[in-house]
Amino acid sequence: MNVELFIARRIHSSKEGDREVTPPAVRIAMLGIALGLAVMILSVSIVIGFKKEVRNKVIGFGSHIQITNFDNNSSYESQPIAVSDTLLGELRQFPGIRHVERFATKLGILKTDEDFQGIVLKGVDEDYDWSFFRDNLKEGKLFAIQPDKRSTEVLISKYLADRLRLRVGDSFLTYFVQEEVRARKFTIAGIYETGFEDYDKMFVIADIKQIRRLNGWDADQVSGLELQVSDYDKLDRVAEEVYFALAERQDRNGNTYYARSIKELNPMIFDWLDVLDINVVVILVLMLAVAGFTMISGLLIIILERTNMIGILKALGESDRSIRKIFLYVSFFLIGKGMLWGNVIGISLCLLQRIFRVVRMDPSIYYLDAVPIDLNWLSLILLNIGTLVISMLMMLAPSYLITKIDPAKSIRFE
Repeated sequence: MNVELFIARRIHSSKEGDREVTPPAVRIAMLGIALGLAVMILSVSIVIGFKKEVRNKVIGFGSHIQITNFDNNSSYESQPIAVSDTLLGELRQFPGIRHVERFATKLGILKTDEDFQGIVLKGVDEDYDWSFFRDNLKEGKLFAIQPDKRSTEVLISKYLADRLRLRVGDSFLTYFVQEEVRARKFTIAGIYETGFEDYDKMFVIADIKQIRRLNGWDADQVSGLELQVSDYDKLDRVAEEVYFALAERQDRNGNTYYARSIKELNPMIFDWLDVLDINVVVILVLMLAVAGFTMISGLLIIILERTNMIGILKALGESDRSIRKIFLYVSFFLIGKGMLWGNVIGISLCLLQRIFRVVRMDPSIYYLDAVPIDLNWLSLILLNIGTLVISMLMMLAPSYLITKIDPAKSIRFE
């Protein structure tokens, strides 16, 4: 029989009426653990959700990896590359790549009878993955791209539609400034809204054949290729492998291929997202410190309250180590109960926000209209294990107070 565990259970389950000081101390210690863990769960869930949502929006507009002409500048008026079926086949079989699609971009001015707006016309082909725009489609439908016909239908953002007073089914003219100004008439098939205003106010999605005709490109010429990886965590490695695989290859016109990851194309956004990890670390350290010191105070009060019992146990021959184990068991019970309530509070608040989107945000600043939540079960388990281990380690120091208690004096202690 584990005597230390038996005594610890008796101490932990003693009635509140038996002592006047212990119950409030126990409640405060448990409350500190519960609130600390709840805040940590919320912090980690919000930051993971925020990073994931913003990252997915950026990737939705630009994919994981882009292959363009090495001589391109940062403008959307790009120099084309010729893409052969052989190259497409090799990239589709490349380890870590799950999808390959062609695209082209061109700057234009969208004009209505009352207003105008500068845009980026992004042309997509039959192989385009529509899942991102399908998830963010607010009105209308996605348009179909046919191999033998140029579609005049487009997708525009809700930002542009509201600004220019356009609706699904409306037509508008877009002007392209080249050696001579050219105009094209498009019809709105659908309206999307991602909340990422920096991109929503620019991109209009159209048939790539429209851009080829405007630029006088051949059927195999594009602004670039977009590659989607199977595992985002391996993005850097896959992007590097694709870069070196294409570094010395050229198209039929002698143009060199240049592969870059979405992180390289948008360094400011991804650096900003990485900084958020520092905020989470600071919150975790502060919450663990607050919860730990609260628990230390609670344990010290319990030890001082049980000084008489400690003296009796020592007089009966119990070692300091054995008595310390008793109070460490008591600490474990209190920490466990506090963590249970912390999980209930933290997970409940996360689910409440994820379902009802109670806390809203300004999308023009944060790129999202509500605080995002991503309940990652692995992070949840690691948080609980870390909190338990660190809290128990912090209990070791105050438990040494037991070794300083003199049995002769403590037995008479009231």
